[in-house]
Amino acid sequence: MADSLVYVYAVTDAATQELPAVTGVDDTSVRQVVSGGLAAVVSSVDPTRFSEEALRRSLEDLQWLESTARAHHGVVAAVAQSGPVAPVRLATVYLDDDNVRALLDDNGPAFAAALDRIRGRTEWGVKIFAAPAPGGAESPAVDTRPGTSYLLRRRAERDRAARGLQDAVAAAEAVHGDLAAVAVASRRYAPQDPRLSGHREEMVLNAAYLVDEAGAAALHRLIEDRDEPTLRLELTGPWAPYSFATLEEQ
Repeated sequence: MADSLVYVYAVTDAATQELPAVTGVDDTSVRQVVSGGLAAVVSSVDPTRFSEEALRRSLEDLQWLESTARAHHGVVAAVAQSGPVAPVRLATVYLDDDNVRALLDDNGPAFAAALDRIRGRTEWGVKIFAAPAPGGAESPAVDTRPGTSYLLRRRAERDRAARGLQDAVAAAEAVHGDLAAVAVASRRYAPQDPRLSGHREEMVLNAAYLVDEAGAAALHRLIEDRDEPTLRLELTGPWAPYSFATLEEQ
C-alpha cells in the first residue's frame, strides 16, 4: 500500500501566490501539484482512511461527512481569496501526484475555460420565501351550524393560502428575471423543505448568480430596493463559485 494518497480540493492558476495557511481534511497540510499553467490544490492523506473502501463507509457517517465538507470548503474559500478557483467534488482522491498531473493535462482546456469564466467574479445565493399573508381575509358565509361554519372557515383559509402562494411564486419569478439580467450566469435549484431551510415559510426560489463587481452592486440594490409584500428575500455571499465552476471527474 502507498504511504499516502492525494486528496484534491480544487484547480486554480499555477501563478496563484503562496497558498494560505489553512488546514485541510483530516488536519492535513495543503500544497499544490502543478502542470503547465494549472495547479491542483491537494493534501497527502492516510491511505487507510481514504481508500475507496474506507470512503464508502465514511460517506455514510454524517459526522465525518460534515467535518470533511467543512474542511474541504474551507480550503476552497481560502484559496479563492487569491484568484479564480474551480472546486472539485468532495472526497476526490488520487493514487499519487502523477495521477493528479494527468488529470490536469487531460482536462487542461476545460479547466482553463472554467477558470476564465469565473475570473474576477463571485457567486451570490438568493432564497425567496412566501411571506405570511396579511390579516383581513374575507369572512365565509355565516352558517349557524358549528360544524359547517368550521369547515367553511377552513376552506376559506386553504383557498387564501393557495392564492397567496401563487402570488408569491409569480413575484419571485419577476425578481429572478431582474437578478439574472445583472448576472453573468444564474442557476436555479429545487426549493428546500422547511426542515432544511430552517424557515416556516414556503421557499419559492432557490438560485445562485455569478456576478462581477458591478453586477454584485446591482444585485444588492435590487434586493434592498425590492418592495414585495408577498415575499421575504434572503441574500448570501460572496462565495467561491461552486455552482459555475465545480469540476467533476469524468
